[in-house]
Amino acid sequence: MIGIDLSGKTALVMGVTNSYSLGWAIGEKLLQAGAKCMFSYQGERLQASLEKLVSPYEGTLTEQCDVTQEADLERLFARIKEEYGSLDYIVHAVAYAPRASMEGRFVETTQEDWNTALSVSAYSLVSVSRHAEPLLNDGASIVTLTYYASQKVVPKYNVMGVAKAALEASTRYLAYELGAKNVRVNAISAGPMRTVAAKSIPGFSGMLSKAAEMAAMKRNATAEEVGKLGLFLLSDLASGITGETTYVDAGYNIMGMNLEG
Repeated sequence: MIGIDLSGKTALVMGVTNSYSLGWAIGEKLLQAGAKCMFSYQGERLQASLEKLVSPYEGTLTEQCDVTQEADLERLFARIKEEYGSLDYIVHAVAYAPRASMEGRFVETTQEDWNTALSVSAYSLVSVSRHAEPLLNDGASIVTLTYYASQKVVPKYNVMGVAKAALEASTRYLAYELGAKNVRVNAISAGPMRTVAAKSIPGFSGMLSKAAEMAAMKRNATAEEVGKLGLFLLSDLASGITGETTYVDAGYNIMGMNLEG
């Protein structure tokens, strides 16, 4: 059905909270294509729901990992080495900023909230890549998730927009350093979608409808479309693509001003 066979490949998918997560949209495509997957979750409260989500896929593994804790990362990659021996794909769908930092003015962002947002949402890609590097096979691929607020001001996205800008820059630097080992690193910039993370953005429903109105295709992109792009970028079909931020937002990012109507 998918047309991509990933039998014998191994993947780590990070940041899935429920079936609406964009990490799940990509992870499920990997599973359907035959890859062996390990899904990491941030805390025990997410364990049961994640295990239920992956239960239809026999042999799929789960492991707790707080990306801000070196001990958790060491344990996670030690288990990957034990279970798989090596790794072909990583899906980094990890992001967080305290809600208070997105409700107020950007100029009032506290140092603590800044550090939290940048550490979880951007630095984690660097630390995950560092821990993964010894296990990555030739031709391995890493994909992370970003958003247009890294490039343009999206009111109320605040410090998360800065974090996404740092994430995209990190993607390019990692692509350069890991490229000599034939490892690719790319970012997917998805349009606004109804995820758990989106609920923390004040006025999100208005953002969703406005994006659909402005987009070239006059609609919002879907999680299914994010999943298909993720599968493509991870697979060998995208073997010459690295360091890129690819948009899947129904053409919203190409628009300047909508004078119609």
